[in-house]
Amino acid sequence: MRQITLITTGGTIEKTYDEMTGSLDNRRSIVGRMLRRLRLVGTEINTVELMSKDSLLMDDADRRRIVDTVKAVGGSGDVAAPTTGIVILHGTDTLEQTGEALCAAIPEPRVPIVLTGAMRPYEMVRTDALQNLTEAVFATGLLEPGVWCVAHGRALRFPGVVKNRQLSTFVKPGETETGGAAGADPE
Repeated sequence: MRQITLITTGGTIEKTYDEMTGSLDNRRSIVGRMLRRLRLVGTEINTVELMSKDSLLMDDADRRRIVDTVKAVGGSGDVAAPTTGIVILHGTDTLEQTGEALCAAIPEPRVPIVLTGAMRPYEMVRTDALQNLTEAVFATGLLEPGVWCVAHGRALRFPGVVKNRQLSTFVKPGETETGGAAGADPE
């Protein structure tokens, strides 16, 4: 059985609408609702609700907490743990900074460490949230140990992953890109 550790940090993927204020905010993790929609045979997911923040509000201390949590659940050789892969739900605006921090702090991960997020919240129409979460969980069983960004049908290894706002996805500089991201609005 695969043992996936899912670390939630907030970000657009987990923003919820507050009808009283008319705002989209990170108030609580909604990953449980997302996971209940998936059929994950032979996979056990242990969720760690680390924080619930817009990634634009994250600072170096938050990134250290993420790195420390990844190490504690078995992402580095420092701790023996049953986890076979780690997925981190993260805001897309600063996902690349956290990926680089993980690369620097854990140069030889024991398992795949996969960051993912969404360009639109889970609760919105035409969201990429469930797709990206599903891909990230699946990818932990296929990718070699390392720090990865998985989104929109692609797995990109850190270092060097960046958000491309025109394509609404992540890229590595030097890659040839054509057209829009899968699932991007045609309007």
